[in-house]
Amino acid sequence: MEKRDVELIEKYSPRDEVLARLYNDHLLFESELSELEKRTYLTPEEEARIKELKKKKLLGKDRIEAILRKYRALEGN
Repeated sequence: MEKRDVELIEKYSPRDEVLARLYNDHLLFESELSELEKRTYLTPEEEARIKELKKKKLLGKDRIEAILRKYRALEGN
């Protein structure tokens, strides 16, 4: 995520529960993915979990981006 996006998230998430939850989920998904991807061998369940996490992360990022567009417009960016 770009620095400017993170700055907007930090600015507006205290007032925007949806944005805060989505960003928190994004960070959790990223952390879990990182841990799974460090492994040399993955079980079929772990491989499925990676696919699931990537989908959830992408959907969440799309939703975050839609919210940030609104805040960028408010700030004139």
